[in-house]
Amino acid sequence: MSDTGVASSGAAEGEWPSVTAANTTGSIRIRVTEQGIPLAVKVDSAELRRDPEQLAAELLRLCQRAANRAGLARRRQLEAAGVNAETLAAAGLPTEAEVARQEIVEEQYYDTEPQSWLRTV
Repeated sequence: MSDTGVASSGAAEGEWPSVTAANTTGSIRIRVTEQGIPLAVKVDSAELRRDPEQLAAELLRLCQRAANRAGLARRRQLEAAGVNAETLAAAGLPTEAEVARQEIVEEQYYDTEPQSWLRTV
């Protein structure tokens, strides 16, 4: 998905991974648990000039995106461990198709283009 880099942390076997998401320019990066609880937030100083409501909305969007990816990672771990499809469905863990669909909707709904291509040097 073009507007966000998403990467899993290298969690050891048996641990649930945290996931990191970033905006298009990489100027906002957030690492969350699978529930979307932020563990680390990095915001470049240029982003702090934005409207606070827009910045908060972007942080929330990135938390949700990363949480969906973390839920998908957990689903894959449980599938690899032999958990059946009914149990996974009952757990409410997202499927790959659900995550992809949500990201497409998100890209169409949110203004994900940078507000300016100019950068502070």
